[in-house]
Amino acid sequence: MITALGIDLVDVARIEKSVDRWGKRFLDRVFTSAEIEYCQGRGERFRSLAARFAAKEAAMKALGTGWQHGVRWVDLELVREPGQAPRIQLHGRAAELAEGCRFLVSLTHTDTQAIAVVVAETNP
Repeated sequence: MITALGIDLVDVARIEKSVDRWGKRFLDRVFTSAEIEYCQGRGERFRSLAARFAAKEAAMKALGTGWQHGVRWVDLELVREPGQAPRIQLHGRAAELAEGCRFLVSLTHTDTQAIAVVVAETNP
């Protein structure tokens, strides 16, 4: 059963400016090492980072916490296995709060914007 929905839109330039200004400090605060490695190896690095940023924001909306209750950026990780759709893997406080929920994610981007939709569902 669908219990919540989150959506977020991010300007790719905003993420690029944050990386240019804050570098590793920004990347390590927002993304897991696996997410950073995945995006570094892609020609569309900033679009990939922006899509993950949007997914994290959307997941927090679906989780119903926003930035409250001790949820950190890296508690929400976008994972993508070859040939499979991306999924949200929860860690730390986010995993505790979402116990029994599954999160479905959809991403898309253009050269300038990235959007993510996250649906939270539980077993009826």
